[in-house]
Amino acid sequence: MGGPHLSVSLVLQALCVLLTLLEDGPQNTRASAPTACAPWCPPNSTCVSASACRCLLGFSSSSGEIFTSPAESCEDINECAPPSTVTCGRFADCQNTEGSYHCTCTRGYRLVSGAVKFHNESENTCEDVDECSSGKHQCDNSTLCNNTLGSYTCLCRPGWVPKSGFRNNQRTTQCEEIFPTWTPPPGVKSQNFSRFFEKVQALGRDFKPASAQDTMTELIESLDELLKSTGVLNELDLCDQHRMATHLLSYLEDVLRKLAKTIPSGSSFTYNSPSNSELSLVIQEHGNGTIIIGQSHARMQLNWAEAAGVGDSGPIVAGIFSSKHMQKLLENASLELDPKKKAKLEEIHESSVEANEYSLLSAINTVFLSNKNTEKLGSPVNFSFSHPKTEKLEPWQELICAFWKGNNSGGYWATTGCKKLGSGSVSTTCQCDHLSSFAILTAHYDVKDQKLALITKLGLSLSLVCLLLCILTFLLVRPIQGSRTTVHLHLCICLFVGSTIFLAGIENEGRQVGTRCRLVAGLLHYCFLAAFCWMSLEGLELYFLVVRVFQGQGLRKPWLYLIGYGVPGLIVAISAAVKPENYGRRIYCWLNPEGGFLWSFLGPVTFIILCNAVIFVTTVWKLTQKFSEINPDMKKLKKAKVLTITAIAQLFVLGGTWVFGLFLFDPRSQVLAYVFSILNCLQGFFLFLLHCLLNKKVREEYRKWACMVTGNKYSEFATSTSSSGPNQTRVLRPSESGM
Repeated sequence: MGGPHLSVSLVLQALCVLLTLLEDGPQNTRASAPTACAPWCPPNSTCVSASACRCLLGFSSSSGEIFTSPAESCEDINECAPPSTVTCGRFADCQNTEGSYHCTCTRGYRLVSGAVKFHNESENTCEDVDECSSGKHQCDNSTLCNNTLGSYTCLCRPGWVPKSGFRNNQRTTQCEEIFPTWTPPPGVKSQNFSRFFEKVQALGRDFKPASAQDTMTELIESLDELLKSTGVLNELDLCDQHRMATHLLSYLEDVLRKLAKTIPSGSSFTYNSPSNSELSLVIQEHGNGTIIIGQSHARMQLNWAEAAGVGDSGPIVAGIFSSKHMQKLLENASLELDPKKKAKLEEIHESSVEANEYSLLSAINTVFLSNKNTEKLGSPVNFSFSHPKTEKLEPWQELICAFWKGNNSGGYWATTGCKKLGSGSVSTTCQCDHLSSFAILTAHYDVKDQKLALITKLGLSLSLVCLLLCILTFLLVRPIQGSRTTVHLHLCICLFVGSTIFLAGIENEGRQVGTRCRLVAGLLHYCFLAAFCWMSLEGLELYFLVVRVFQGQGLRKPWLYLIGYGVPGLIVAISAAVKPENYGRRIYCWLNPEGGFLWSFLGPVTFIILCNAVIFVTTVWKLTQKFSEINPDMKKLKKAKVLTITAIAQLFVLGGTWVFGLFLFDPRSQVLAYVFSILNCLQGFFLFLLHCLLNKKVREEYRKWACMVTGNKYSEFATSTSSSGPNQTRVLRPSESGM
């Protein structure tokens, strides 16, 4: 019973094992085979199974780390964005990368090790970079680099200020020198101005923005000291004075503008120097509306929008600088009237009008703004300029608003663009469409009389012909040769030369008192003085002939030449040495009456006329006595009588002419100018009549010359008898014939 039972049990156990093996076999085979991967996993991910994907480290999806949707994507995780667990430390920035991050030093800092990247705060060794010493800055050459923590700025050099449109202490700052190197204009040499320029340069070297007002004060006082110096004008001729004035005004405007920009915005500054020069400034931010700037010399009203320059981001400046001493450099310049104004005056006076004479009435007022382009403003500016009290003006005088217009040759006063709105006794209101240096002038209009000019030219031409005939007569007619003829000859030579120069050069065409005009004035001064000196010798000849009772033959020729040419030469030499600038005027090349300089001509002329008058009165008295004697020498007395009459007539012709001539250069004396011109034109004719045509000996010589020219035979007997009358048949001796 045990054997079969055992075998069945063994079979059942073997079958159970077989079934178990059969059951486990396929499962183990599937487990060891590779797992299938999902084909749709996006970039920056890996597959987890046939139906799932996982994002790589540093990336994430909206569904989490593992996702099963093919529409999902793995995006970069910005470890640097908040909320962030990354800490880089001070002066460092977190830099996100694809799937990761790193740290870098902030701009202007660097790692001590020299590396570029690090990953956590513990590795942070960032320190400041000195861009200024390392040369990594981009500051303009006009600035100095200023290192700051992590950066740098650019500061203007000492004595420099930001250019228009720039601010100081920025990386883009550009600057300009407040006191640029300044020297006199080319060709102008002046020790006084050179010393002034050196003093100004010293102000620039020591300049600090905090002391801008003190610097302005020192500059103005230095300028006053320069212009008050008596040697300033003596060093320069007129043209160089005007060139220096243009140079000086332009420089002052530029420097004062730059200095004003260093003053805090919203403030004002006024300074009145001991010499009464005055500066007024207003410094404000940009704005609109009307602003008024005033001081004792001038007031200005303008639209504040005009004051700002294009691209000017700094404070806006408006200022007025007034100086009375500046008049010294701007006097005697030409004046150019506005064409419309000139045309209106010519219509009123029905003649050509020039404003060649003027006087500076007010201080010189230089107006400046931040805006440098002020040659044509969008809206006009109103000014009120103070000046000394004016009396009632003559019809040919007028107060005008003028401005200084500089050019390469110096400059001149102009009126175009400015008009006078009104005038009181101590102030004048003007309106201008531009800015410059302004002044109130008293203009003296010169109304040119075309008729008078024609009379003068034609008459002087006739006078020159007559004087030339006189000169030839005195040289060629032998019977009249003598000391008196010598006097007459040189008198006519002086008048001939003087009249020729007068006709050719008396009018100053260029209206600038230059070398040519001074030379003409000097020659006229000498020639006319010489003419009067030779006329004085006429009186001396009569003195020796009559007063000394016919004793002596008068002065010898060396003494005649010494007195006739030496005395006027000495007077002109002394006058030119004392006041050379008074030779020449803007209208006429004649003596300037300022300071009594005209008396260098009037004095000698008056003295000569008075002396001759005394001699002639004495001569007439002596002749009267001689004629009353019992047995007078009638022949000599008649000759002396004739000589006296001609000398007195000559005195009236020459002396009377120049008495009226003193008024020729005054436009107020039109009637006297006509009288002078007519007498001056007849001067040569009168001398020709007195000394030639009325002299018998000269007439006889003229007849001889006429017969020689016509070929007729000259008969001295026939001429003498015909002129002697029916009862006189003898021929007159040359010594008896005469005037």
